[in-house]
This record gives sequence, C-alpha cells and structure tokens, in this order.
Amino acid sequence: MAKRPDGAVVAVFADREAATALHRQIFDRLRAAILDRSLAPGARLPSTRTLARDLGVSRNTVVAAVEQLVAEGYLEAKVGAGTYVASTLPDDLLTAAPLKPPPAPKPMPVHADDLRPLPFRVGMPALDLVPIETWRRLMARTWRTLDAGSLHYGAAEGWPPLRRAVASYLATARGVRCAPEQVLVLSSCQAALDLCARLLVQPGERVWVEEPGYIGAREAFRARGCRLVPVPVDQEGIDIARVAPEDSAARLAYVTPSCQYPLGMTLSLRRRLALLAWARDTGSWIVEDDYDSEYRYEGRPLAALQGLDQAGRVLYVGTFNKVLFPTLRLAYLVVPPDLVDRFAEARRYIDGHSPIPEQRTLHAFIEEGHFAAHLRRTRIAYHQRQSTLVQALAARLGGLVEATPQPAGMQIVARLTAGIDDALLQREADRIHLTVTPLSRYHLGAASSPGVLLGYSGFTPETLLRAVDRLTPLVERLAARRAA
Repeated sequence: MAKRPDGAVVAVFADREAATALHRQIFDRLRAAILDRSLAPGARLPSTRTLARDLGVSRNTVVAAVEQLVAEGYLEAKVGAGTYVASTLPDDLLTAAPLKPPPAPKPMPVHADDLRPLPFRVGMPALDLVPIETWRRLMARTWRTLDAGSLHYGAAEGWPPLRRAVASYLATARGVRCAPEQVLVLSSCQAALDLCARLLVQPGERVWVEEPGYIGAREAFRARGCRLVPVPVDQEGIDIARVAPEDSAARLAYVTPSCQYPLGMTLSLRRRLALLAWARDTGSWIVEDDYDSEYRYEGRPLAALQGLDQAGRVLYVGTFNKVLFPTLRLAYLVVPPDLVDRFAEARRYIDGHSPIPEQRTLHAFIEEGHFAAHLRRTRIAYHQRQSTLVQALAARLGGLVEATPQPAGMQIVARLTAGIDDALLQREADRIHLTVTPLSRYHLGAASSPGVLLGYSGFTPETLLRAVDRLTPLVERLAARRAA
C-alpha cells in the first residue's frame, strides 16, 4: 500500500463477511501493526476520514476503533496535530523486566499472642470449653435458612430477635430493666465506650474513672479530649466522697461495680446509691461496664447498678466476646429510651451494623439453652482454675507473691511482696513466653504497691501449673537481685 500524504502506510482491511464487528476488526489489525512495529512508535496515522474512505466503511466505525486504541494507550491523540502511535506501549510496561530485583518483602511482625494466648493473658475465655460443634451446627442452619434479603445491610441497632433475647437474659440474670428497643448490638465493649465518649461528653469535660481502672475506658475518653479524674477504690469499690471539690463537676462516671477491674471488689449498696444520687442530682451520666459479671463463684451474680436507676442516667455495657470467643465480635449497650435514636444514628455512620449470620446464630444459641449451659460449665471450670492458680502461687512463691481467692472475675491480682518492679517482671516474663500485666499500668497516679494481673480463665489447670513453674525461678531471681 502506498504511503498516504497525510500519514503512515496502514496495511489494514475490513472483511464485511466476517462475524467480528467492523470496528473490532480495524482495532485488532491496527493494534497488531503497532505491536509488530509495522507502525513505528511516533508514526502519525492517516485521518479517520482517509482511513474510512480507504477501507470503504463509515467514519464512525473508524472513530470507534481509534478511540479504543487511544483509551488503551496504543495511540496518542494530539489536539490539532493528529493521532500518533504511542512511544511507550502498554504491552511493554506489562512485560518489561525490572532493572533490578525488588527487595524481599519484610515479614510482618506477628506477636505470639496473635497465634495462641500465652499464660497469664487476662480477659481470655476458655476456648477449650466452647461448644464448637453446637455452634457450627447452628451457624450451618443459619446459612441454610438465609435468603437474599438477609444479606442486605442490617439495622444499626441490631437484629430485633437478638435484641429481645438479650433484654430477656439481662432482666433475668442481671436485674437490668430495659425494653428490647433500648438494646444496641455492637462489636465490643470498647465500641460501646467509644460511642459513649462521642455522644455523652465534650472535650474538656471531666470524667471520673476508677483508680486503678480499665485502660480501654481511660483511652476512649482521653481520645475525646476529656479531663480524666482518678477516683480511689477500696474494699467497697469507688469512693466518690473522696473526689476533690475542684473535680466534683464531672459529666460522666465510668465504673465496674459488679467486679471492679482490675482489683475485683464489688461496689457496696451504700456507694451504689450515692453514685446514682449524684447522677440524678447533677444530670450526669454513669457508664456501667459489666464485662464479666457472669463469673461469680459465691452465690448468684449481683444485680446490675442499672436496675437501681430510677432517673435514666445509667448506660449498661456487656459482651459475649469474653463469654464465648473473641472472634465473635458481638457485645451490647443498653441506653435510656431517649438516647436510642441518637446512639443508633451514630453507630450507623461509624460501622453500620453487626453481621447478621452471627447475630442469628447467637440468638439460636441463647434461645435453645446452649448459652445458659455454657455459663454453668465455664463458671465451674473458672472457679477450679482460679483455685489451682492461687494454690500453686502459695506453694511455689509464698513470701514473694501474695494472691488470695476472689469471689468473681477471670483474673487475680498477685501482689509482689518482695518489692519487685512489676514493669520489670513483665519485660522479663515476655522472654519466657508468659504474659503478666503490671498493676501499675492501671493507675493514672503512682501505684501504692507493685503487683501483676494474672488471667486464669483461658487456661487449663495443667497449663497454669506449668506456667507457675516457669514463673517461679524468674521471680526468685528478681527478688534476690533486689535484695542484694
């Protein structure tokens, strides 16, 4: 084919008898000519009008082929100058070898706790006691009965049948007074605390927190810009009578009345009533975190503070993640009726809703009696595990560590009577794959005495005994070093 006066030689033809559309034929043949360098990089194509005339097709057919080649990077259209073969082809970019081998990717750090819980990690449920086969069967049944509509976005407040089941359970087991509409299903206690921080307090306002107290709550309110006021606890729990006058105008109090975290005492009735009276008289809020109230080993679990509230000032937080398994990611927040819409709207914009299949499976697990049976089984096991740990510490580390049985909870406080620095013990325990949590971490001020928090609920008695065996020489060595 002779060279056209307005562009490069283009050896292209169109077959009207072929099944392939004409514009696609032109596209394919122009692309092939570009790739085999029949059309060299930088060569200018004839105009679309000229190509259309030579091929005997409409100009629109040629324009469609050329525009696609431009879109895919084979041609470059220059306004007022025509269309040219691209200097760098997309196929070259896809097949060209790198100038030098890329560096080997760095392995992502994985903490051992991410693979398996190390003794004495706190807050770990007994995964060895989870009725996995029952859960698997209920989950399979859930998926068999789901329809397409169930795969849509769910309600921010939670699946209504689960909210009803939670309200019924809380009324019976915890003395919580609420309608199902007041229950919000969330992913965790931390998510509930985050919502409370966002919606109940403003930056700069005071929030009372227990001293020592739960780190996650402190950080949620600190992130909101609140002024944290540490309120001392003693054997009766938090003592708001000891709040300094300049800190008395708090907007919110965060408490763990059933089993104070981390020390484990129960808030006395006298102080419960004083706290409720303060909230009623000042219009302030109380956030009651009932994270492990199911695990009480002396008598029945104590009624929730929320059940005594007559003024609607208490928000109640609980979780299934510490009762069943952490990857479940289902917890709940009970809010006063006039806050439901506000909290639901905020939750909707944060993460939408909790997974519907898990909510439906948990609902079946509760309604068919498996949840109550699991609580009975784990309550007995945790009491045994606590006893095993306390007795082993007394036998191996008596005189250096003091730990006493607790009436509730999933961990104990081990006081370091030899005066060992608890943060140093944590660092040294990490080296031998033990997780001990310094009590000093839970204080906003200075800790009165060193100690560590030891979780027992997630570990068999045999595992706890072996862990104490590993801990013993470490504590003895640190005590000897301190005494020298």
